[in-house]
Amino acid sequence: MAISLDKSVINTYQSSRTQWHHVHFREVAFLLDTNIETGLASAEVERRQTEVGLNEFTNKQGKSIWLRLKMQFSQPNLYILVLLGAIEAILGFRTYAIAFWGMAILNAVILDLQESSAERSIAAVVEAVAKKANVIRDGKKVRIPAQELIPGDLVLLNAGDLVPADLRLASTHNLQINEFSLTGELEPVQKSTISLNENTPLAKCCNMAYAGSFVISGQGKGIVVATGNSTELGKVSRCVKQQTRLSTPFMWKFNYYSQILLYMVLVLASLTFVLGLGQGRSWSEMFEVVVALVVSAIPQGLSAVLTITLAIGVARMARRHVLICKLPVVEKLSGTTVICSDTETLTENQMTVQLIWAGEQRYVVDGLGYSSNGTIWETGNRQPVHFGGRFLNFGLGKTSESGNDLNFKQHNPKINIALRECLMAGLLCNNSHLEPKQNQWVVVGDRTEGALIIVARKAGLSQSSLTEVMPKLDVIPFESNFQSMATLHGTKINDKRKNISSFISDSSEKRIYVKGSVEVILNRCRQMLDSDGNLIPFNRVSVELEVETLAKQGLRVLGFAKKLMGDNCNSLAREHLESDLIFIGLQGIFDPLRKEVFTAVRSFHSAGIQVKMITKDHIVTAVAIAKKLGLQNKNQLLAFEGQQLARMNARELAQAARAGVVFARVTPVQKLRLVEALQSEGEIVAIAGDKVNDAASLRQANIGIAMGDAGTDLAKETADVLLGDDNFASIEAAIEEGRTIYQNLRRAIAFILPMNGGELIAVLLSALMLREIALLPLQILWLNIVNSTALAIPLAFEPKSRQMMFPDARRCHKPLQSQQIFWQILIVSAFNGILLFGMYEWIFQKTGQVALARTIAIQMFMASRIIHLLSISNLGSTITAKLKSQAISIQNSPAIVIGIFCTLVLQVLFSQWSFMNALFGSVPLNLNQ
Repeated sequence: MAISLDKSVINTYQSSRTQWHHVHFREVAFLLDTNIETGLASAEVERRQTEVGLNEFTNKQGKSIWLRLKMQFSQPNLYILVLLGAIEAILGFRTYAIAFWGMAILNAVILDLQESSAERSIAAVVEAVAKKANVIRDGKKVRIPAQELIPGDLVLLNAGDLVPADLRLASTHNLQINEFSLTGELEPVQKSTISLNENTPLAKCCNMAYAGSFVISGQGKGIVVATGNSTELGKVSRCVKQQTRLSTPFMWKFNYYSQILLYMVLVLASLTFVLGLGQGRSWSEMFEVVVALVVSAIPQGLSAVLTITLAIGVARMARRHVLICKLPVVEKLSGTTVICSDTETLTENQMTVQLIWAGEQRYVVDGLGYSSNGTIWETGNRQPVHFGGRFLNFGLGKTSESGNDLNFKQHNPKINIALRECLMAGLLCNNSHLEPKQNQWVVVGDRTEGALIIVARKAGLSQSSLTEVMPKLDVIPFESNFQSMATLHGTKINDKRKNISSFISDSSEKRIYVKGSVEVILNRCRQMLDSDGNLIPFNRVSVELEVETLAKQGLRVLGFAKKLMGDNCNSLAREHLESDLIFIGLQGIFDPLRKEVFTAVRSFHSAGIQVKMITKDHIVTAVAIAKKLGLQNKNQLLAFEGQQLARMNARELAQAARAGVVFARVTPVQKLRLVEALQSEGEIVAIAGDKVNDAASLRQANIGIAMGDAGTDLAKETADVLLGDDNFASIEAAIEEGRTIYQNLRRAIAFILPMNGGELIAVLLSALMLREIALLPLQILWLNIVNSTALAIPLAFEPKSRQMMFPDARRCHKPLQSQQIFWQILIVSAFNGILLFGMYEWIFQKTGQVALARTIAIQMFMASRIIHLLSISNLGSTITAKLKSQAISIQNSPAIVIGIFCTLVLQVLFSQWSFMNALFGSVPLNLNQ
């Protein structure tokens, strides 16, 4: 019976949405008109999407522009300008009042525009990494954007997934979900499918999976019962406007120090006012001095310049596939000293099985990537292997109507039963599948599992056909703590598939296939298959020798085993896998290193950054990859296994973390301890990871980096940085741009603050020496406007230096507010103050004209500012190198050139335009002057 969604289904959904835990999941499927096995049909999906809309939160509207501007006026420098304008208006100096108010409003508008633009950019970057959901529609597993989910959809959950909507669970297998975002509880909740009492509180609803929570372990399947604002999380989010504030720890400190400086200047100005009155000067004259002191102490535009610098840096990173999720990490990137990565981040994620060892024989597989074009060859006699296409629906070789390969007997005088079992184990113990797309296969699921499917196809085995006759009855998904996965299978032989018996080496109706790390598999085996499929005693020594041979070639080695079960076994438990497994074989998987990784590693080393590999792979495999990349530390390549790390105390672990390069077979807890050990040694650690078990170390690291495409939802939610192209080399771009941002922030501070310091000193010297003040308040405002816009803002656009990835490009232990920059600002301020006052005093003594003296002093001061700008910019250093006849190309710095040109034009107007003369008290200059 079809139920109209706009009436019955929606009404049912709205009237009882808080009671889904009380309804049996089959009744939920009936009420939402969905199929518990095949999900919704495509036509029904389109209709419901039109009626229900997208699965997204609709937050309340943002703040109005007036409210945002009002918030900007919470900054002390702006409300001081407003206060000064009010006082000037009361005293009748309307020009001054309008100028002060105009300057305050201009600053507020610039800050708001820049912050709003930058915040929108960051929010867009985060949203660009769209959340995905695995669903069953039309009986097929598909991966879709989470916002396309609708009530009635059948969602599949795996470890690391973000729950995309509120779900009534229909099946679970060791499913544990962290619901901290809703309940505040850190411990994950064990889920089940049982119906609960009607009054069960949300935190106790173990048969529900709520939007915004994370799958910690296990697998599950659930029916969507609420989307968007109708979810439990949506009810909360409607009350909260989600917004990213463009701020960093340094900017917090800068604002704090700015306030302290302002208060100190106010105290100094008050003392100067009292001192001047004591010297017999008029209160109006001293008030002008006080105003000049206060205005000179306010670095108008510096906050805007810092904001623009950060925003431009974030945009540059985005263009290089580096997506910043948490802005404070930008400062940390520049100081990175150690990068920890797993092997998957270094490779192309194009897995290919290249070697197989089964039945005590080795086989070579040709072909690359996820193409089924290729052959399995027996080593020694180069004998091709093909199992007759009996389970192949299409693609390999010519087959008869009965499904037998016409060339089967010619190619296979003898079948290696162990090899066939090894390929079948990889094909069946598998949660992924292939889909054709643009004449090539695309893996839906794990890429390693995709490689196992492809190699089986090269031997004539089809996953869909084999699954039809050996259906999956239960599964224990892969978990890092156990390093293995297992599936339980039955046999369904009918007339069409009666030849299946020739492919099953025993008469058991049910069996378990297990795949995982070699160590885990070997520890549980007592027997193994020979090439004829006979059981023989397990020869662990020969297997371990073969594992080492494969690992030395840089191959990831997976072990495969099986266990025969009785007819009454209908579910799997960990206890079934602890012992008595039958070893089947090994598959060595090759994943080529990215070409750009070699260049990135050399760049990191030249920048003084260590690269370490923390992986779950075999130690021999990891060392082989590390040698190819040249990851030596002080010409040594020290490697440790997880078992060794487990026996170390804190001091020994810190020494191993510092000296080691490769850490293999590492557990999530050990990975976290390694990060902590490196940090205890003073290192700034960036760690790349994409699995659910990486979340703890990503959170602990100074910079957590996740893969934007292949990463799990939990890893992406935890990380500070996302790599849009899943490329290790993009980390180099992140650090390079981070150092560029740091450099430009430092330049902006070192350029703007000395100007304010110079103005302050010049005004103070004038007051102390009983002279007319060297600069009028409006003239100081003019200098600050020109300096912070035409000259300082171009610093935010400075390109990266050629030496940016050299060790001394970022002294990570010297923060922006260090003693070095403090003394630099103090010395340059003193020079600027003496230059300003000295020029003013010299011209005044020669001509006796105060206005002329002020005008020439200002023009000389701005000329010195241009020279200062060139001295700290890349353009200036390049020009200097050219003058020294060094072979170096002039860097593209159009912003600096435009800024200097605009400054020259503005200064000509300042002195030569009559309107500006009347407004600022300047006078025209002749060519001699």
